[in-house]
Formats: sequence, structure tokens, C-alpha cells
Amino acid sequence: MTTPVILADTFVMFRRCARRTLRSTDTLIISLTMPILVMLLFTYVFGGAIDVGGPYLDYVVPGIMLLCTGFGASITATAVCADMTKGSIDRFRTLPMFRQALIAGHVVEGVVRTVAAIGIAVGVAVALGYRPAAGPLGWLGAFAIVTLFVVAVTWIAVALGMAVDNPEAAGGLTYAITFIPYVSSAFVRTTTMPSWMQGFAEHQPATPIVDTVRGQLDATGAGNWGVAVAWCVALAVAGFAGAATIYGRLARR
Repeated sequence: MTTPVILADTFVMFRRCARRTLRSTDTLIISLTMPILVMLLFTYVFGGAIDVGGPYLDYVVPGIMLLCTGFGASITATAVCADMTKGSIDRFRTLPMFRQALIAGHVVEGVVRTVAAIGIAVGVAVALGYRPAAGPLGWLGAFAIVTLFVVAVTWIAVALGMAVDNPEAAGGLTYAITFIPYVSSAFVRTTTMPSWMQGFAEHQPATPIVDTVRGQLDATGAGNWGVAVAWCVALAVAGFAGAATIYGRLARR
């Protein structure tokens, strides 16, 4: 099968997934507004009591970006599981099209939707007074690492959506992803945490990723690009391998 055919089939499935997401208005509104509400909560309720060495809004925005990714992953996993349990994926496999087009469509739609949600959250932050010091290259670097993280988590969501038996379980499992940033440097400095928690907080994916994004946006260069990219690639490979394995088992039925 040629590359143009693969891209065309994937685009068709992307449009299908996007239309279904847009029809689910309540789910879409929740996924877009919840990160903004969390940002308002932390900035105006908790922010005054948290010392981060500068304006708390500037500190928390990179963490909100990661939070958007978790909410977006829940929608993707639920949609994939619905296709699995309702037999849609079996019907599409019988058509003369790229066999993995449906899965690829879910991934592309999930990435586009989540990046759009992050853009909306950043826009609200700017309206609230967020003024990062980053120049064009800083914004480009932050966008690159955030997009890579979104792709990785979306593949994890697809794999989880294919692995469980009902959409409710898929949504519940992926909502756990939204809790990972809370135990990281996304909202508070890890040095303020109990010693037994610091080890986990500093060596899980969210901390190096959010530190690198924050370093790009505040033009300090803080964070570690190598560790952040390595985590993103590892998560993406794990999600892709899991999805490919489950899909391969289905194809052999």
C-alpha cells in the first residue's frame, strides 16, 4: 500500500474521530475547561501560599499543559474502547483500506485536540497576565517537547483503550494520568515535599518534562532536554508497542 493511500485513509479516520468528538459537546467542554479551572484554583486560591520565587502563574502554566494532556488522553481512550466494544474496528478491517487507519486516526485526532486545548489554556493564562520571557526559539522548544509528550501519552491512551472491556474503565485508567503532574514539580517545588516522596517526584516523567518546558518559556534553559525527550520516547514506544500487540492479536482472530 502506497504512502498517499495510507495518508488518505488515515485522514478519513481522523475526520470521523473529530466529528464524533465535536458531537460529544459535554465531554469536549469538560476536557477544555477543567485544566483552566485547575489553573484558576491554584493561581488564586493556593498560589498566594506557595513560594516559587516569582509569580505563581508563570510557574504553573507548564504544569497546566501537562494536565491538558491527561484530560485529552481520557477522551481518546474512551473513544478507542467504544470502537473496540461496538465492533467498529472489525467492520473497518474488512474494507479495502489501510488496516491501521482507524488507530492512526484516533492518534492524530487526539494529538490535534489536545494541542488545541493546550493553546486555549495558554491563551487564558496570557489574558490573566502570563508573560513568559521566551523568544521564538524558546516557544518553539516548549512546543516541541509538549507535542512530543502529547504524542506519547496519546499512544498510551490508545493502548489502554484497546486493552480494557468498556469505555468507563478506559476513561478511569487514563484519568490516572492527570494525577501524575500533581506529584511532580508542576505545581510546587519538589524540595518542599516529604523526603520519601521526593525520590518519586524527581524521577518520574512529569518533572523533567515540565522543568524543561518551564526553562524554555522563562528563558533560563533549566531542565534536561535529554531526560525529557528520553521519557517521551520511552512512553511513546511503550504505547505503540502495546497498541500494535493488541491489534495484531485481533487481526489473527
